[in-house]
Amino acid sequence: MRKFLVVLDDSRECLNAMRFAAMRAARTGGGVAILSIIPPEEFNHWLGVGEVMREEARERIHAHYEVFAKWMRDRQGVDPELVIREGEPVPEILGQIRDDPEIGILVLGAGSDKSGPGPLVTQLSRSSATLPIPITIVPGDLSKEKLEAIT
Repeated sequence: MRKFLVVLDDSRECLNAMRFAAMRAARTGGGVAILSIIPPEEFNHWLGVGEVMREEARERIHAHYEVFAKWMRDRQGVDPELVIREGEPVPEILGQIRDDPEIGILVLGAGSDKSGPGPLVTQLSRSSATLPIPITIVPGDLSKEKLEAIT
């Protein structure tokens, strides 16, 4: 089964990327893999504190994921899978694509403010010619109705 890989983070544009991935998966018989990345800890030498921070991050990710997963199941009939990786975002995204051969499309949300589309879109679009799969970039300002029309 072909899967759409979408990144779960705290950005506003993440919502449209999630919607798009779920709607496309529902209409094409695919699946959705939701990737959340825990950045490397700055205080690695404080092992106990680092473990507590890591566990708190995982709890926040699971709570955030459940909101999207419920919507995907209830509204689109898609049961997404959650993948949590630790490290720098771009290498971890590329690692997940490499590790899961069913991933066929990377879906990213583009920010709509003056600072640009966001760091992931900027970094990954620069290397898009060498990626093993296509990237779909979903504008952050796209309405829910427009998303439904184009998926």
